[in-house]
Amino acid sequence: MNVLLFGATGMLGRGVLRECLRDDSVDGVLAVGRSPLGVTHPKLRERVQDDPSDLSAAGVDPAAYDACFFCLGVSSVGMKEEDYRRVTHDLTLAVARPLAAANPGMTFVYVSGEGTDSTGRGRSMWARVKGRTENDLLELPFRAYMFRPGIVQPVRGVPSRTRLYRVLYAVTAPLVPLLRRFAPDLVITSEAFGRAMIAVATPGTEVPGHILRPADINRLGSARTSHN
Repeated sequence: MNVLLFGATGMLGRGVLRECLRDDSVDGVLAVGRSPLGVTHPKLRERVQDDPSDLSAAGVDPAAYDACFFCLGVSSVGMKEEDYRRVTHDLTLAVARPLAAANPGMTFVYVSGEGTDSTGRGRSMWARVKGRTENDLLELPFRAYMFRPGIVQPVRGVPSRTRLYRVLYAVTAPLVPLLRRFAPDLVITSEAFGRAMIAVATPGTEVPGHILRPADINRLGSARTSHN
């Protein structure tokens, strides 16, 4: 498959990129973002631009891609709802709508979050915005999957770009083995996350629905290991 990847500089996006470059079923990756990756690979092409949603500037031919992995996102901390909606919902749909119109056979995978509010009426601002984004994506005429990761353990040298998250990962790292032992469905690795994305875009994969939570992501990621 050929993959269009947004948000490859973030922790989850890095994990997805790593697995795409390792997986024999992925022929090529076009990464679109605001910052250079600092990564070179025969399968990887890169477009750096201020507006990642401008597909024409990125030279994207939607018909040339089998899957879009949308890992682009920001923290809602300190943001007003209208600003968070603009960089979360509006930007995502600005990419998704033309892709769906031109290539309804594409698989679109969106990184949401555990606790997302599909009703749009909850008290949590980020959860409402993510919920609206999910709902609007699921109405588009392509195969869309919403990934709602819970606790993500970065592995294989995949870093977080957010300093606060790096500190939290360092502080909580000793607890992760306990969580994985006693509550394995709450924790996923960046490696399993990337493999699960490839899995849902692979024809013939049995996917339990369009909204995937940590247990689903772990199952799909584990089943994908034999394909690397």
